[in-house]
Amino acid sequence: MTIDVFVYFAALAFMLVLSVVKERRDLKIIWLFLLVGSILLLIFDKAYVVFTMITAAKVLAASMGAAFLFRLTLRHFVPADFVKEVVTLPLTAAFGLLVILITALTGIFAPWIAPFGEAEIVTSSFAPADQIHLMGSDQLGRDMFSRIVYGARNSVGLAFAATCLAFFVGASAGLMAAVKGGWFDQIAGRLADVIMSVPSLIFALLILSIFGTSIFVIILVAAAIYSPRVFRLARAVGRNTVVMEFIEAARLRGEGDWYLIRREILPNTTAPLIAELGLVFCYVFLLIAGLSFLGLGLQPPTADWGSMVRENAALISFGDVTPLIPASAIALLTISINFVVDWMLHRTSGLKE
Repeated sequence: MTIDVFVYFAALAFMLVLSVVKERRDLKIIWLFLLVGSILLLIFDKAYVVFTMITAAKVLAASMGAAFLFRLTLRHFVPADFVKEVVTLPLTAAFGLLVILITALTGIFAPWIAPFGEAEIVTSSFAPADQIHLMGSDQLGRDMFSRIVYGARNSVGLAFAATCLAFFVGASAGLMAAVKGGWFDQIAGRLADVIMSVPSLIFALLILSIFGTSIFVIILVAAAIYSPRVFRLARAVGRNTVVMEFIEAARLRGEGDWYLIRREILPNTTAPLIAELGLVFCYVFLLIAGLSFLGLGLQPPTADWGSMVRENAALISFGDVTPLIPASAIALLTISINFVVDWMLHRTSGLKE
């Protein structure tokens, strides 16, 4: 641990000197604060805080290293036209893409990755981690690693289906409202305002308590809650595009509304809509995880990250990190998607670094 402390302080000192040389006042303040704060913590016998910061620094360094290697590897698998985009890809966005890719592959190949079934009882309750059970077991003796793997398929798959439905309904209605205007725009806009005025969690709890907690109902409820958000964005970007001259030329040619949406408006509004798709997925994903935590999402014995937090919450009182595993998976995927969305928004906005 002495070597880790030495490397930690050496790295802080190096970053402080580098920020001074580069004349980055904002970064200089951050590194100086970390350096002085760490020294004071050691002086006042708070070494455990410094060791926690060192562990966090190791995790951050490993994450950035993995993102850097992924970016170097990705450039060999993309078409030549996208090599420049990959080379200039920020490490945060590369890390987000890496996490998304790993999550998607884990969900797709879950039966081949998981050593046990998602509902299979294989050991005693709350068994500690070992070489067979990499993350221990839950309250019934089911393998936590296997349930995390299957949870990637169930939780993310359900959220993705609901997001696609919300995006299709909201984008279609929003672009149609931008093109047609009049009574359709007024009715669709007021309906979206009514749905958005109700808190999402309360709306979901109300509908699920009436119609049950089947997968079909959960998808419909999540899509109904977040499609107005997509509607408002699609309507806004659509109205900015519909006044262009090439739209008027298409109208004079006698083109219909759906032709204008598919061939003229949609190609010019793809970037903000794709960014909104990522944000809506995060909202839907967190909503479904919250419903599962409350017992109204995916029902047992189906593995779901939100319900896994609730099922193992009793271990928090004993200092066990088992409940934090699915919670960390939820947070990691959400943060990764936001990294990618931020990069996409920055890229399409035309801003410079």
